[in-house]
Amino acid sequence: MDLAHLTEGYRALRERAAWIDLRGRGKIVMAGEDRARLLHAMATNHIEQLKPGEGCYTFFLNAQGRILADANILCFEDHFLLDTEPETRVKLFEHLDRYIIADDVTIEDRSDRLATISVEGPQSAAILRHLGAPIPSRTFSWLRWEDRIIATINSTGSEGFFIITDSGSNGFDLGVPHVFAQDARTVRIENGRPRYGEEITERNLVQETDQLHAVHFSKGCYLGQEIVERVRSHAHIHRILRRLEIDTADPPAPGTKTEALEIASSAFSPARNKSVALAYVRMLSAEPGTELTIGGARAVVSELSPAPHPVQT
Repeated sequence: MDLAHLTEGYRALRERAAWIDLRGRGKIVMAGEDRARLLHAMATNHIEQLKPGEGCYTFFLNAQGRILADANILCFEDHFLLDTEPETRVKLFEHLDRYIIADDVTIEDRSDRLATISVEGPQSAAILRHLGAPIPSRTFSWLRWEDRIIATINSTGSEGFFIITDSGSNGFDLGVPHVFAQDARTVRIENGRPRYGEEITERNLVQETDQLHAVHFSKGCYLGQEIVERVRSHAHIHRILRRLEIDTADPPAPGTKTEALEIASSAFSPARNKSVALAYVRMLSAEPGTELTIGGARAVVSELSPAPHPVQT
């Protein structure tokens, strides 16, 4: 389909590169000698093996194995930086703080002092190289770029990078269009990238989200691990998150249910001239290529965006 009539930001994000304002994201710093041990016991991924310059994506669970929050964790010489969704900034801080008892750990919310923008799209690396930025070689790894941090993290399922800087900085010209939140959300759903607070909530078990790069299955005990292992050993989930393409210009509302699925999010895709959605689909109907019907319209099931490789040894 010709994208010439679409918004500049949407077109740039799909075809070249665009920047996204992510200044609402939470930033939590954990320091102290026991920081790795405590965080390792709270997160689903392997924290203790991270070295400075590395990072990972992880979930934080309650005792019932439900997902309280997610975060990108970046490892520094003397602290961890947790990057989380705006909806979980306070909840995650309070959750971690509750478990600091006799540990040598300090926790600080720096969300108002650190700002994030992202550069995303198929040409994002080339754009940043042109600006003189270093490009981290591994997913979730980071490098210093003058007074900024650049990390191989994206928010839309496209190739991309988070740029973390002081919130009081005067900014800099990236030389690419700005994409507004609604258009970035459409591309995210097109790409099959779930987001905590919309498709992933406290209702969900880990395996239902199909985001298994957030989990290290042999790391040892952590809060909620018993439930994760029970589900894994018994292969027992009833539904799983999938991407849908729906032959209608009217996206079904979140919460719409059929016998086979429940819509978590949806949008009209101008590039495809149809609706796209992320939905929890019953396992019997979750095979990619399966055709379903919702609101009288044909819907085709596909997998989510490919998961990054976890840091796992």
